Amino acid sequence: MRNLKIIVEYDGSGYHGWQRQEGLTTVQQILEESIGRITREKITVVGSGRTDAGVHALNQSAHFKTSSCIGARNLLLGINSLLPHGVVVKELKEMDGLFHARFDVKSKVYMYQIFNSPVRSALYRNYAWHVRAPLDFCNMEKGLCLLKGIHDFSSFCGKKEDDLNCIRTIKESRLEKAEGDFIRIFLEADGFLRYMVRSIVGTLVEIGGRKRNPDDLPDILAAKDRSRAGITAPPQGVFLMEVKY
Repeated sequence: MRNLKIIVEYDGSGYHGWQRQEGLTTVQQILEESIGRITREKITVVGSGRTDAGVHALNQSAHFKTSSCIGARNLLLGINSLLPHGVVVKELKEMDGLFHARFDVKSKVYMYQIFNSPVRSALYRNYAWHVRAPLDFCNMEKGLCLLKGIHDFSSFCGKKEDDLNCIRTIKESRLEKAEGDFIRIFLEADGFLRYMVRSIVGTLVEIGGRKRNPDDLPDILAAKDRSRAGITAPPQGVFLMEVKY
């Protein structure tokens, strides 16, 4: 049995997230069906983690097992010939039998894109959060710095289960201004809670709009209460950039 790792890029706009769901079109489902048609097997694709409906990925990592003898390059080309235009397998390579796309993850990098302009964009409506009011970039940077390190991120977790450990380590974080009124927020952590990226971004936007102060963040973290943090930013601005092993 071969263990194959794939790197997948997808536009999440037309999908109900990564994970297979009954009656809904998801990225995992599309991949399993396409790979299965090539290998003539029932395939299970295991991703590095879930992404929500509308969330995009530049480099989602996953693995699947197959007894097919088709060469890696031909398998890659065959799979891509069956996938819809919004999903593509960028890389496919042989791994040892112990590799696991989810359990072996050391960290993930996400980017959130904000289009900060009084006028909306027709082209980027599915790839950025349109925020009309001017944002204070320096205040947002100050707030972002306070989130770096090891914290209990319960205040930034949606649909929290009682026994869920919400301690995570944000290893790297940065904010950048990009051409065309874009602001991009980059977060690398050893793991992310559900809606954690979007909750952090929503809070930073409130800080940038001067509805909150950057110095509020230590108290928000200490409260371990989702109602104390900001709104949940919409999903279309989220991009999974990299999965590190």
